[in-house]
Amino acid sequence: MNTQARTHLSLKNLSFALVGQFLSIIISVIARIVFVRTLSTEYLGLDGLFTNVISILSLVELGIGPALVYSLYKPIAEKDIELIKSLMKLYQKAYLIIGSLILLFGITVTPFIQFFIKDIPDIPYLHFIFLLFVCNAAITYFYSYKRSLIIADQRKYIDSTYRYSSFILLNIFQCIVLIMWKNFILFVICQLIFTLIENILVSRAANKLYPFLKHKNVAKLNRFVLKGIYKNVKAMAMHRIGTVIVLSTDNILISSYVGLVAVGLYSNYRLILAALNIVLIQFFEALKSSVGNFGVTESQKKTEKVFRKIFFMNFWLYGFAAVGLLCTMNPLIEIWLGKKFIFSMDIVLLIVIHFFLGGMRQAPLTFRDALGLYWYDRYKPIAESIINLVVSIILLKMMGISGIFLGTIFSLITTCFWVEPYVLYKYGFNLSSKSYFITYIKYTSATVLAGLISYGACNMLIGTTLLIFVSKILITITVTNTLYYLIFRKTEEYLYFKDLVIDVIQKLFLKKKLAQVKNFKI
Repeated sequence: MNTQARTHLSLKNLSFALVGQFLSIIISVIARIVFVRTLSTEYLGLDGLFTNVISILSLVELGIGPALVYSLYKPIAEKDIELIKSLMKLYQKAYLIIGSLILLFGITVTPFIQFFIKDIPDIPYLHFIFLLFVCNAAITYFYSYKRSLIIADQRKYIDSTYRYSSFILLNIFQCIVLIMWKNFILFVICQLIFTLIENILVSRAANKLYPFLKHKNVAKLNRFVLKGIYKNVKAMAMHRIGTVIVLSTDNILISSYVGLVAVGLYSNYRLILAALNIVLIQFFEALKSSVGNFGVTESQKKTEKVFRKIFFMNFWLYGFAAVGLLCTMNPLIEIWLGKKFIFSMDIVLLIVIHFFLGGMRQAPLTFRDALGLYWYDRYKPIAESIINLVVSIILLKMMGISGIFLGTIFSLITTCFWVEPYVLYKYGFNLSSKSYFITYIKYTSATVLAGLISYGACNMLIGTTLLIFVSKILITITVTNTLYYLIFRKTEEYLYFKDLVIDVIQKLFLKKKLAQVKNFKI
């Protein structure tokens, strides 16, 4: 596949994902307002807690998903249908086992779920609600393997269409349920039903796109292919364990040591962060399959050159977003839900720092996944999770909720910050990572400067009216982007994206003009 075709598919995947996520954010904001006005904060905390417990149960997936997608890049590029059929058969069996294990482990954990909560709330059918969460998670895995083929084939726009349409309809139905019956059990049942419907529709779409998935004559994989898959799965298992422990223990620790109300407050921040993160991650998810295709067809030197451009985009997106969050997250929550739902600024600062540091990993992780480099940093997530858990518990007892975020930041800096780029440059590009860290310092310094100026300017505006909130948004947009432009306007990376944007706009304008000429009648 040539560069133009890869770029076209990447932009198509990105545009579908961005539109879908934009609509999802709007419906999520409305749904959260309905939730907090119809149910207590304890229910909000319970939803966040059970979601994190399910994430820990999903450890049985062991990172098979990324390993599956990576193993499909080469046969898809070479149009090796027989190998694709064999791989899909293997992963169908694997995901059937995974879904069954999640059901089994979920049922086993159910009698002990109250031990994750400091003060047991007056919520009926607690164990039944958790079982509904378990069933919802298991259903997803029974169909995941076909979704992975669509994504690996650079057709993520199809997945996005089904995913976001389902999510929007789900939230509408959940709002109706809450307004009419104020019943959390019906709220969760809606989620289970829509998860099932969405996965069935994606499965049918995959069958239409790839009729060979229905073929019965499927050859067994040879030892060489199996060895490579098992190696990647073993490495990804460690990544999966580390990631789940780091991302899913915050709410469990808060619930165990502070209580469900604090989990409920934090869940509002997580909703904003997750919505923003998902939008930004779409830029990288849309590129991943194209990078994978590029990696198996082009040289390491060319791949590293592409990485520098993607890393620049990574910095601009997450730096701008971090400054915006610092200046507007508390005002947004105060206007949206009320003053009683906000954290102090020291906690918000820690949340934003973690968001930025985690976000700056997206470019290295995109290339690591696309190039299949999981094996080389397989011990990193284990070290990260141990450091995170130990330091977070120690600091939580000393400092309260701030200690959890400090522990997570500390574990990220001592592991991911340097290991991931080191592995990428050494094994992916065969180069020294020194240039990466120099660039990272430049990007971070620019973001800190933009943050200081923007926060200082926003603090001059007193009050929490909608007009002041919009003014703060305009300040962060203007200050951050102007500063970035002044600093980086002459760099190769900036000029590349400038030309790309101009090219896309010109093509859209030309397409519109041609359509007008075609429809013109005398």
